Amino acid sequence: MPFEVKQYTLRLQTRGRGTYDITREVNLQVGNSGIQLGTAHIFTHHTSCSLMLCENADPSVRRDLEVFMGDLVPDGDRRFEHQDEGPDDMPAHIRTMLTNPDLTVPVSMWKCALGTWQGIYLWEHRSSPHLRRITVTIMGAAPNDDA
Repeated sequence: MPFEVKQYTLRLQTRGRGTYDITREVNLQVGNSGIQLGTAHIFTHHTSCSLMLCENADPSVRRDLEVFMGDLVPDGDRRFEHQDEGPDDMPAHIRTMLTNPDLTVPVSMWKCALGTWQGIYLWEHRSSPHLRRITVTIMGAAPNDDA
């Protein structure tokens, strides 16, 4: 099987702070890639949102993460100098630094090889809506059509 690399761009309009399940969209791109076995690298091009692999069955897990992060890095903290876009500006950057702007997951049989209770989420750290750009790069072995 030849080694191939495919790259796709996803765009997601958020409604503001919270988590957004992108598992289906990523799996669609993995399936479209034709790559049977390899890895998918998912990257967000922003400094105020992040990506996470998280529990996908009980939404209270993601709500609890939001509560924890709000306590850890509260909006409007007077110690922060950078507030160009409002009181959630610097906290959003810190939240991104504490989490991840990217993920790498295995690909098996033309889909992400996730655990039963795992989903891929964009975690919006800003209070207001934003259009987010995500690059998905899939690398690995694709079946040879000549065989």
